[in-house]
Amino acid sequence: MSIFYNENDRVFTLKTANTMYQMQVSELGHLLHLYYGADLGDTVTDYRLVSVEHSFSGNPYESGFDRNYSLDTLPQEYAGYGNGDYRVCALKVENPDGSEIVHLVYDSFEISDGKYALAGLPAMHGDGAKTLKIVLKDTAGHLEVELLYGVFEERDVITRAARIRNAGTDTVTLREAMSLQIDYPKQDMDLIHFYGRHAMERMTERTPLAHGIHSLESVRGTSSHHHNPFVILCDHDATEQHGDCYGYALVYSGNFKAQTERDQIDQTRLVMGIHPAHFAWKLGENETFETPETVMAYSEQGLSHLTHLLHDAFRSNLIRSKYVESPRPILINNWEATYFDFNEEKLYGIAKNAKEIGLDLFVLDDGWFGKRDNDLSGLGDWYVNEQKLKGGLAPLAEKIRGLGMKFGIWIEPEMVSEDSDLFREHPDWCLLQPQHSAVRSRHQLNLDVSRKEVRDHVMNQIFRVLDDCRIDYVKWDMNRSIANVFSAGLPAERQGEIYHRYMLGLYEMMERLVSRYPDLLFENCSGGGGRFDAGMLYYSPQIWCSDNTDAIDRLKIQYGTSFAYPISTMGAHVSVCPNHQTGRTVPLKTRGVVASAGTFGFELDLEKMTEEEKAEAKAMVQEYKSMEHLVQTGDYYRLSDPFKNEDYAAWQFVAKDQSESVVSGVILRGESSPHIHYLRLQGLDGSAHYRETESGRVYTGAALKKAGIPLPTGLGDYRPVSMRFVRVN
Repeated sequence: MSIFYNENDRVFTLKTANTMYQMQVSELGHLLHLYYGADLGDTVTDYRLVSVEHSFSGNPYESGFDRNYSLDTLPQEYAGYGNGDYRVCALKVENPDGSEIVHLVYDSFEISDGKYALAGLPAMHGDGAKTLKIVLKDTAGHLEVELLYGVFEERDVITRAARIRNAGTDTVTLREAMSLQIDYPKQDMDLIHFYGRHAMERMTERTPLAHGIHSLESVRGTSSHHHNPFVILCDHDATEQHGDCYGYALVYSGNFKAQTERDQIDQTRLVMGIHPAHFAWKLGENETFETPETVMAYSEQGLSHLTHLLHDAFRSNLIRSKYVESPRPILINNWEATYFDFNEEKLYGIAKNAKEIGLDLFVLDDGWFGKRDNDLSGLGDWYVNEQKLKGGLAPLAEKIRGLGMKFGIWIEPEMVSEDSDLFREHPDWCLLQPQHSAVRSRHQLNLDVSRKEVRDHVMNQIFRVLDDCRIDYVKWDMNRSIANVFSAGLPAERQGEIYHRYMLGLYEMMERLVSRYPDLLFENCSGGGGRFDAGMLYYSPQIWCSDNTDAIDRLKIQYGTSFAYPISTMGAHVSVCPNHQTGRTVPLKTRGVVASAGTFGFELDLEKMTEEEKAEAKAMVQEYKSMEHLVQTGDYYRLSDPFKNEDYAAWQFVAKDQSESVVSGVILRGESSPHIHYLRLQGLDGSAHYRETESGRVYTGAALKKAGIPLPTGLGDYRPVSMRFVRVN
């Protein structure tokens, strides 16, 4: 049993393999948060609640003359707005009388086997989970809130979501409905978050939590390149191997907010969920709204262990693809080789060379459809451009399959070009404000996929192409932020529902795709990493990590991504040098080492490679295939921080049974009279012996972990590091 209720103390306890989560119904009926962290046995932690008067912190009327009891200072599970708690809140509504007060008190609970489900939303799944549902009711009778807790005992993670029901007869408008709120008592912590921009996503920033409110958010209609819906709260002195660390990942791909507040008495509150900007969801009598899910994990062994918990949970209980832990075809994408300028002969030539170096999959990127010779036209017209591809797409696909390769294509179903048949026929199918001129981005507009007729039209066109060509792989892109937010399919009073209805529509489209083609390898993309989040992983086992393929920039991008998201989910390609995004030149082997810390592939014109380069690329492919099982199922360790270490970057994969390990990295700069740098490896069995396969030398696991192993010295910048260790006893 992983969920307990102590009736005498009115305390709920949730337990995973190593953690405990506890909350209590107070004497006034408020659900108070007690504890989240390491398992404390059968202790009831209500002794941690200390009520003391604080001036200007009001008291609930039902507390009588007790000036010590205040919701402004007590830790709560899910705080409503306007009840005397002045901190950031989880729920804000507009009541039928125009008031905004929500005062939630405990009503009932239910414990059940299995994991709760959320209608139309991605969420964790799997056998062995249990669900706790706690019902809170607004004292005015307008709302009922079900707090949902999913406990994955073996995976050591807990999930949270909320289901909000209008219990009255008049319409209530939700203005803010968070997925999670968690209150920490006086605790000095750091916040680690992942900011960025297009082509430099998930940069890592760690800051002490200062007093006041810190908000990380996106209002771009996607989780965005700029902030990621994943945060870590940790001890000031937490390292990769030491300290308390809490990770929170929102399973959602649209507008979001992760907000922290350190209050007047140094308590910390975190709320996380759908961004309230342009959000106003109408609930009629007995109608419900379900928030997206948040996945929570706790480690008392530092950041590496937190990463392993999340990687394992996402691989086993979020990603549904058959490719989650099985070998994936290594691909060649033609984009950086040809852009829009190609024909069937050029594409076949690239595919033929790809086969010669051992690649498995040819991917035809943008430009195969409609009138699409540049990014000014064609989006929305999902039929094959037979002027560019004589005879259509199916003959090309069959010709490439004749080489023994699979065939895939790029699509962008959420977009439309103004110069397209679809736009000319249905301009009202776009998100467009009728009184304002459109905001363009990449010369394209957003389709209103909140509307069923739009989704059906687009997906039926795409299904015809996929069926005709027997496509093995699809890359789904989304190359602009959402703007012009107005739907011709909704009345004026429902316009505040567009962003979330858009996401529900998008998830429905993706669900139709993966259900219709269960064997399809599906890769998500949004201008690279603009929608790299747990919500997308529910539908696709990999996401194009960034449009920036420069190996040195990728060290930081892939480092930040690794904190929450499995390495096998990161699309990573070897591209040409000088690099198309940065102009930097990096040795080919180094590009291969960096791309092997992800889902390996190539994105360049193989016909322009020398025979020596092709031989080197072929060796890279063979090397990756020999270690792919570690990338997909092993534990990942960050051995350096590229934001602090200017000399080298290094990382490590270790098999779950500690039988083998791969250490990879890049020596970033050559030095005269060089320093000697030692890598202390992680995750190995200290009592075992390991042979380094290239030199044949044998080390104890303890020596590799404690004494370390020196990095090779030499001349030149950006030199690759690659070592493999196999246990010999």
